[in-house]
Amino acid sequence: MFFLPALPAVCSVPVGRLVWKRFWSRSFSAAEMTKGLVLGIYSKGKEDDVPPFTSAGENFNKLVSGKLRELLTISGPPLKAGKTRTFHGLHQDFPSVVVVGLGKKAAGVNEEENWHEGKENIRTAVAAGCRQIQDLELSSVEVDSCGDAQAAAEGTFLGLYEYDELKQSRKMGVSAQLYGSGDQEAWQKGFLFASGQNLARHLMESPANKMTPTRFAEIIAQKLKDASGSTEVHIRPKSWMEEQKMGSFLSVAKGSDEPPVFLEIHYKGNPNASEPPLVFVGKGITFDSGGISIKASANMDLMRADMGGAATICSAIVTAAKLKVPVNIIGLAPLCENMPSGKANKPGDVVSAKNGKTIQVDNTDAEGRLILADALCYAHTFNPKLIINAATLTGAMDIALGSSATGVFTNSSWLWNKLFEASIETGDRVWRMPLYEHYTRQVVDCQLADVNNIGKYRSGGACTAAAFLKEFVTHPKWAHLDIAGVMTNKDEIPYLRKGMTGRPTRTLIEFLLRFSQEEATA
Repeated sequence: MFFLPALPAVCSVPVGRLVWKRFWSRSFSAAEMTKGLVLGIYSKGKEDDVPPFTSAGENFNKLVSGKLRELLTISGPPLKAGKTRTFHGLHQDFPSVVVVGLGKKAAGVNEEENWHEGKENIRTAVAAGCRQIQDLELSSVEVDSCGDAQAAAEGTFLGLYEYDELKQSRKMGVSAQLYGSGDQEAWQKGFLFASGQNLARHLMESPANKMTPTRFAEIIAQKLKDASGSTEVHIRPKSWMEEQKMGSFLSVAKGSDEPPVFLEIHYKGNPNASEPPLVFVGKGITFDSGGISIKASANMDLMRADMGGAATICSAIVTAAKLKVPVNIIGLAPLCENMPSGKANKPGDVVSAKNGKTIQVDNTDAEGRLILADALCYAHTFNPKLIINAATLTGAMDIALGSSATGVFTNSSWLWNKLFEASIETGDRVWRMPLYEHYTRQVVDCQLADVNNIGKYRSGGACTAAAFLKEFVTHPKWAHLDIAGVMTNKDEIPYLRKGMTGRPTRTLIEFLLRFSQEEATA
C-alpha cells in the first residue's frame, strides 16, 4: 500500500502531477515498493541561492533530473533542522524519499551547549526520517551519511528502536543501510554504538518480573559470548558474597525472595594480559520499592530501571568487545531487588561493609549506595588503572540537572576531562558536581556507626550520596556517575523515543576508545 504525500502542495501543481503520473504508470516489484530513502538538506547560508543538499542528496536530485529540488521548492518553506518532508514516485528504486533538515552546514562544537551541534543535528534529522519510513510501513531504508556516517547510523538505529517485544501488535521492523558508497567503517561503528545503548535500553525497559538479577546476568553472559575477543563471566552466588564479607550488599538483598547475583565480567582486549584493567561498577537494583522506607506508588513502576548503572556499564563493555578495543576492562554489577519483607533492612539498622566500615541505615530507600559500597571495595582488589561507577542513585540529581546531563563526581580532574571530551563527541553530556569535604562531614557525623547512608540534611542529596561512596574509595582516579536524571526520556532527546534511555552508554564507549588510543601512543 502507498500513502499520499505528506504535503498536499506536492500534488497541487503540475510538477507534482507529472511525478505522480509517472509513478502510477509503471509497475513496481514487491521489493521496490518496500524501500525508502532518507536524504539530508542544509539550511540556506549567506552565499547560497537555495538550501544546499548533501552530496548524496545532490547526486540523487541529478538522478531524477532536478525533480526533488522542484518539489521541495513548491511544497513549502525551507526545512528547519530536524523536520522532514516526504515525496513519492521519484525513482523506481525508492518509491518513497524523505528529505530531512540538517541545520547549518558548518555546525561544529557548540561551547555553550557542550556538544557537537552538527553531529546532534544529524542524529536528530536521520532518526526523524527513518521513523517516517517506518510509519509508511516500508521494510527497509537507505540512509544518507549526511557528512558523518557514524552519527547517521546512531540516529538511524537509536531512532528506530522501541521496546515492544511483549506486545502482540508491533511496529514493522525496518532494516537500514548506508546509501551509496559512503564510509562503511564509520557506519558500522555508529551501528555498534547505537546497539550498545539499545541493549541498555532493553535491559532497563524490561519488566522487573522478567529482568531478574539472574536473567540480567544470563543476558550479559550471552552477549559477551557472541562478541569477539577474550572474555570471562562469573555469576557469583550469595555464598560467594558471604565469603567476601559483603554485608552491606547482602543487607539489601535479604528483603527479597529473588536471589542476589554479583556479576563479574572480564574483557581482555590488551595483548598484555598482565596490564592492569579499567574497572566499571554499576548499581544493579532490578526493582526498587524503597524497602521499609517504601516509595510512593505513583511512578514506582519506573523503578524497574534502577539497574540502569549496571545496564550501561555492561553494555559499554559488550560494545568494547565488539569493537575490539585494546584495553583490559572489568565490569562489576551487584544485582538484587530492594523489597519490604519481614527480613528487610529496618531504619536504624547497622550493617558492615567489605572494608570493615559500619553503616547506619537510616533510610532503606538509599540502598544503591549500600550495594555499591561493597562493589567499590572489591574493585580495588584488581589494582585498576581507574574506577568508574554508574548508578541511578538520587532523585536529587534529577532535580539538579534534569535530563540534560549525567552528574559526575570525581577525585581526578584528568578523569573528568576525559569523560567530558567524550561526551561532547556523543552528545550524551556530563557535568561535574562537587565532592567537597562539606558533604563528607554530613555522612560521617553518625550516632551509631562509622557512616550514615543519608546526609544530616535534605539539601545536597546527590552530593552527600557521592560523599558516602567516597568513604569506600582509596583509588586516586575514581568517578561516580549519577544517572538518575537521564534515566528516562519524554521528549527531550528527539532521536530517542519515550521511555528508558540507556544513557550514558555511548559516552562510556567513546571514553574507552579514546583511552585506548592515548595508551597506544603513550
